[in-house]
Amino acid sequence: MQATELIEKLPYSYPFLYVDDLEEIGEEGITGHYTFPESAFYYQGHFKNNPVTPGVILAECMAQIGVVCLGINLLQKGKEVEEPEEEKELQIAMSNVDVDFFLPVFPGERVTVTSKKEYFRFNKLKCNVKMRNEEGKLVCKGEISGMIVEDE
Repeated sequence: MQATELIEKLPYSYPFLYVDDLEEIGEEGITGHYTFPESAFYYQGHFKNNPVTPGVILAECMAQIGVVCLGINLLQKGKEVEEPEEEKELQIAMSNVDVDFFLPVFPGERVTVTSKKEYFRFNKLKCNVKMRNEEGKLVCKGEISGMIVEDE
């Protein structure tokens, strides 16, 4: 599946879409990027005179790229489709997030998220996910898991 197709299948839109592009897409992992816009609403009050990206937004970015994009790719890979089928709605639920934070992300910064699949069974995907800044420094890392299913 092409990166643009995969991003279009995400159940998110602006201002809650935290995926700009996907660099590597495979069955064992995925790598993608996002630039946090300086005009994002959460910078207005987090923190006064020194805005930083909230950790929950960093974790969401990691989950969207590292779990949801990878999960959609894995669901698509599992299908042998000879003719186009009707689009099905995705049902996504995050089931666990355990992230450690090391560096702040400031307005305008571009990050790279890399995810490695730990397992994918019974539509539950668990990944080891890392986020790095433009300098390649580790911003945060952890395990994120979620359930991804298609409505019949």
